[in-house]
Amino acid sequence: MKTTSHGDYLTQLTNLPLLFPVNVYLVREEDGLTLIDAGMGGMAPGILRAAESLGGPIRRVVLTHAHADHTGSLDALHAALPQAEVLMTERSARLLAGDRTLDEAERVGELRGGWKISATRPTRLIQPGERVGSLEVVAAPGHSPDHIALFDPRDRSLIAGDALQTRAGIAVSGTIRPLFPFPALATWHKPTALASARRLRALEPARLAVGHGAVLGEPLAAMDRAIATAERKLAGAVAHAG
Repeated sequence: MKTTSHGDYLTQLTNLPLLFPVNVYLVREEDGLTLIDAGMGGMAPGILRAAESLGGPIRRVVLTHAHADHTGSLDALHAALPQAEVLMTERSARLLAGDRTLDEAERVGELRGGWKISATRPTRLIQPGERVGSLEVVAAPGHSPDHIALFDPRDRSLIAGDALQTRAGIAVSGTIRPLFPFPALATWHKPTALASARRLRALEPARLAVGHGAVLGEPLAAMDRAIATAERKLAGAVAHAG
């Protein structure tokens, strides 16, 4: 597992398969570490070793959304860290429990991507506007109905999950990058994903960290380009459908 530090608080952990690299993140807090996402199955030992090397216990695990590449090691981590909080939205908890039923307002799209039932249940449900340690919880649906992002106001790092990708070029969720199309193919509703990207851009992050791809410093111009591309493609799709 590759470990990369970004500033004083954020550490990126990346599994190494060439086809489908996945990032999770450790955020340093006064009481230890917050783990953002649980990665794919088999990543738990590497995550635990990385946390040990940073010298801080993992105090809490928070999920950006319930796709299997972000929750695959949750049960293994919970078994190894029984005292750590497990935090997610109510919507993510339902999906992790195996309930794939769409709410009425969500029937504009179809659930896509891989899902894994987890035995681990949240110790606390969170919602946008709350804080997880130093992190602000931000609504970011679109890639999936339950998607959130985490924003660290200490250094303006934005951990955006799959709301955007940087692998094979920056893109809003739903915009296909031919060399890495998987986040786009797993996207529930492109217009909602675009609205979430605009919301995240409005936070004016100084650093963008995503589930797939490199962390970007000074990402605003790149985010603007990705949003403009998503707008153009969505407008073209609407015109074609009309």
